[in-house]
Amino acid sequence: MKFSSRQPEPANMQLAPMIDIVFLLLIFFIVTWQFTKSETELSVSVPTAQEGADPERQRGEIVINILANGMIKIEGTSVDLPQLLKKLASIAAQYENQPVRIRGDGGVAYQRIVEVIDTCQKAGIWNISFATQKPAPSN
Repeated sequence: MKFSSRQPEPANMQLAPMIDIVFLLLIFFIVTWQFTKSETELSVSVPTAQEGADPERQRGEIVINILANGMIKIEGTSVDLPQLLKKLASIAAQYENQPVRIRGDGGVAYQRIVEVIDTCQKAGIWNISFATQKPAPSN
C-alpha cells in the first residue's frame, strides 16, 4: 500500500477584509474628530487665567460659544436665549447632570455671560464650567 505524502497547502491570509476594516476605522476617527473640533469657535478668544487647566472635555459635554458681539453659538448654529432654553431643556430632560462648557470671549459683556448661565439654570442644568486658557509664556 502506497501512502501519499501530500501536505495540505498553507492557508492564505485574506488582506482585503483587513484593509477594509482599517479604512473604516480611520474614517470613523477622522469624522468624530471633525465633529468635536467644530464645536469650538476659533473666533472666540477665551480669557486667560494663571490656573487655567488644559481643556479636558467631559463625556457628552455641550459647548456654548459666546462671541465678542454677544452672539450665542451652540453646535455650530446661532441661537437666541429662548432657542437656547428650549434646546437645553430638552437635553436636560433626557440626561441628568448634563455638563455644559461656556466659552465666552474675553471682550463680551459680563451681562451676556450671566444671561447664558441663567438660561442654563432655567433649563435644569447645573453642571457648568468655563473655558479659560493659560497666559502666553513671557520671554
